[in-house]
Amino acid sequence: MNIMKVGIIGCGNISGIYLHNNQLFNIFEIIACADLEIERAKQQAKKYNIPYACTVAELLAMEEIQLVINLTVPLAHAEVCLSVLEAGKHIYVEKPLAVTREDGLKILHKAKEKGLLVGGAPDTFLGGGIQTCRKLIDDGLIGEPVAGTASIMSHGPEGWHPDPTFFYQIGGGPMFDMGPYYLSTLIHLLGPIHRVSGSTSMALKERLVTSETNYGKKIKVNIPTHISGVLDFENGAVVSLTTSFDVWHHHVPNIEIYGTAGSLVVPDPNTFDGPVYVRRKEDSEWLKIPLTHGFIENSRGIGVADMANGILNNTSYRANGDVMYHVLEVMHGFHDASQSGQYYELQSTCEQPKPLPCGINQHNFGEMMK
Repeated sequence: MNIMKVGIIGCGNISGIYLHNNQLFNIFEIIACADLEIERAKQQAKKYNIPYACTVAELLAMEEIQLVINLTVPLAHAEVCLSVLEAGKHIYVEKPLAVTREDGLKILHKAKEKGLLVGGAPDTFLGGGIQTCRKLIDDGLIGEPVAGTASIMSHGPEGWHPDPTFFYQIGGGPMFDMGPYYLSTLIHLLGPIHRVSGSTSMALKERLVTSETNYGKKIKVNIPTHISGVLDFENGAVVSLTTSFDVWHHHVPNIEIYGTAGSLVVPDPNTFDGPVYVRRKEDSEWLKIPLTHGFIENSRGIGVADMANGILNNTSYRANGDVMYHVLEVMHGFHDASQSGQYYELQSTCEQPKPLPCGINQHNFGEMMK
């Protein structure tokens, strides 16, 4: 079996799970990691037995690397992605694709110009929980999906994150931080989105950090911190979505999908596991459904494996650039709709990602994906 050689740019906190899962899949191998702080790259390489720790320029010059995972901060996503593509390598980037729609399009256009491919996070929708939900919908267990609700609400990260400033600047906020998980999952379950409406607000103009590292620091808030809106899907389904850093407590579901024959409780899209519940019109109570797919642990990297398989075998892959850009445009669409007081009509679309085969796991991934 061919194995794709992969490099990582950006050795911050999120890099750990990708490097830990390097041995989880049999279709790609991380052989180098780079960071602006070379010592950080060396530490991660030593900890996870990666052969090379190097500068970004050195990594991009390595001919054996075909695919690069971009784990830099969101504001650097576009610059790094474009550099990787210019170096003749495929790119897989952490969410979001870019901060602006313009930069997102630049990445997609540069990839097309170079004959290269773009993919990226989140890949949590490929986990056992969401894949089980997709199978239930495809099997018609709840009939035709007609509506849904989704929410992610907290009182912001300043109580636990060591340096939460970037959450309250352009490219941050609850929509850009957590929205990609929810929107990617909804697109996987229901398909692309036609238009959105939205309202935004900002409860506090200044945030006080209460986490230990920067305790007492004040942060100026430069983005909306509560966003509510409605998604009109191309298949006719209508879903409400709320993302907020202004809520202390709540008791609402992560995602529920309502169909003509019943309802489906979808697990947290920021995880790979369940639980999954269904209640059909004739049922007197909710039924917990056994998961039909593997990858229920933290399997970040499954999107890389799927993309590597697509490159090596000339097949489609699920966490692709078109889905990422569609998600990026939808997130901006909520803000635009709030400012204009009108629906935002999506200019982009994407194919609904195909479900993974039942029974797939890290041991048979390459064989089952052929």
